[in-house]
Amino acid sequence: MGRKRAADRVVEQVDTGQAELVPDPDRAGSWTLLLDGAPQSHVDLTDPTHLEFEYVRRLAAAVDLIAPAGAPLRVLHLGGGALTLPRYVSTTRPGSSQRVSEVDGALVELVRRVLPWPSDARLRVRVQDARAVLAATREASYDVVVADVFAGARTPAHLTSVEYAAEVARVLRPAGWYLANLADGPPLRHARGQVATVRSVLPQVCLVADAAVLRGRRYGNLVLVAGRTTPPVPELSRRAAGDWFPGRVVAGDELDRFAGGAAVVRDADATGSDPPPPGLFSVRR
Repeated sequence: MGRKRAADRVVEQVDTGQAELVPDPDRAGSWTLLLDGAPQSHVDLTDPTHLEFEYVRRLAAAVDLIAPAGAPLRVLHLGGGALTLPRYVSTTRPGSSQRVSEVDGALVELVRRVLPWPSDARLRVRVQDARAVLAATREASYDVVVADVFAGARTPAHLTSVEYAAEVARVLRPAGWYLANLADGPPLRHARGQVATVRSVLPQVCLVADAAVLRGRRYGNLVLVAGRTTPPVPELSRRAAGDWFPGRVVAGDELDRFAGGAAVVRDADATGSDPPPPGLFSVRR
């Protein structure tokens, strides 16, 4: 396997592309993981509660608000990257039982070697496809399922269908929550379809994102929060509005208008999410 170091940057070929681990010049002990040039994770090894990417802060806000502070949770992470959110949960909710599914075994070994996570028997990382993990998981096993899976900067098609969403709903406890990172841009075909699809099996849904992304003015991340009970919309709204990069929460009638009658996605017609526009990530490298 080819490997090179230049100014502490680590570059390796992994199973799904070229991985780069780049030290953060502004924070000692912090690194950014890129795959084929697209930023995937940012990790602060000295402070796992520091979350650099706004969509990760929105996922973390949802995790903070869906259960009493500090209470341990059972969490299934679909997509591992550099384990930013699992490290956060281990720190903010000690005693949580977490399973991380990452399809790229070489990436897991790279992160384990260069950015090791604290040893914790309750945090297990497995090399396996996300859909296969769900199929092999017992019913009502988890409080939270987090999906942050990308291949070539796109969510794979088999993780966008109602059959996939039904498997997520099956493994969630009755009061459990599904949190998903959606990346999309105008005309928001993927995000609208995901709202319609997930809402067909987990009916209580909201979206958290930058206002320009929600209006279809630019490409970006949208965090979907879905369950069987009402999501904590007022609290999420306050957290989003007070962020370094303020966001909005869309729920209820406004979410109906956002979905705009989008059709439920099925395995037979599923496609991956739309790719980012060329050059989007070049300024971050």
